Amino acid sequence: MQFNSTPNIRSIDMLFLDDVFDMGSGYVLNFSDRTFAGFFAEELNIDIDDPVYARNGGSKAKRLRCFLQTVNKPVVVQALMALWEYREAVRIRACKPETVEGAEGRLLQLISKLSEPAPGAQTSYTPTQATDRLKFTTLKADLLALAQLSPHARGYGFEVFLKKLFNAFGMAAREPFNLKGEQIDGSFQLENEIYLVEAKWHAQRIGVAELHTFQGKLEQKAAWTRGLFVSDSGFTEEGLAAFGRGKRIICMDGLDIFECLDRGLPLNLVLSAKVRRAAETGAPFVRVRDMFTK
Repeated sequence: MQFNSTPNIRSIDMLFLDDVFDMGSGYVLNFSDRTFAGFFAEELNIDIDDPVYARNGGSKAKRLRCFLQTVNKPVVVQALMALWEYREAVRIRACKPETVEGAEGRLLQLISKLSEPAPGAQTSYTPTQATDRLKFTTLKADLLALAQLSPHARGYGFEVFLKKLFNAFGMAAREPFNLKGEQIDGSFQLENEIYLVEAKWHAQRIGVAELHTFQGKLEQKAAWTRGLFVSDSGFTEEGLAAFGRGKRIICMDGLDIFECLDRGLPLNLVLSAKVRRAAETGAPFVRVRDMFTK
């Protein structure tokens, strides 16, 4: 393990990490000494109980601070990413709200700064790897958190999540809007094409009536307008068959979104693949797991 002679993290940023990882009282998140050691061994192949990390004290928080300030920066980034992923999994499971304002964005900024190579340095480390992983992890946690909301809040939350999801992959999403009493759940841009969005989080799968209604909205717009119908619960086979082929709509369900985020598949590339498959076959809905092999 390589060590740095100068601290990696400014004091003000360390205070932020203290808040994010609950380090104020010498603890780190909900780790015991045993699980803390096991986490570092499993995630980073590091012995966090090594005396070199206890130079300033033996508590979990003091060992973590020493570790973050002394090891090389790519390892610091890997550790922060692993700790954030664990933190979010615990927080979502316990249905706890975020308590640190701007936690995700501030951590991304810190990771980006740590990922910048020193002037003249040669390294095989790619700065975007860490930020990409954090993006997928955070979005997946946001998606899973929606299931904990009440039905009314869940519908609105789903629209907010989709806007964040589209923007995370550079698709210039816009808010939901109304046109003469007609509700459109937003829009985005993909490969210079504009897509209107219909988003549903219902207990039942979407059938042909909802698909035809969305198709009718598109037919009132410019001829080049396309549509994405997102249904968390999916679509009925009968509805897809009755809807037919050759429409201007592609479809995506909740499992599609989860697989994109869980497998690290950029959403813009996934949607492009769906568009191409629709152009080749006429089918509006092809599942992600059927297009991308592991």
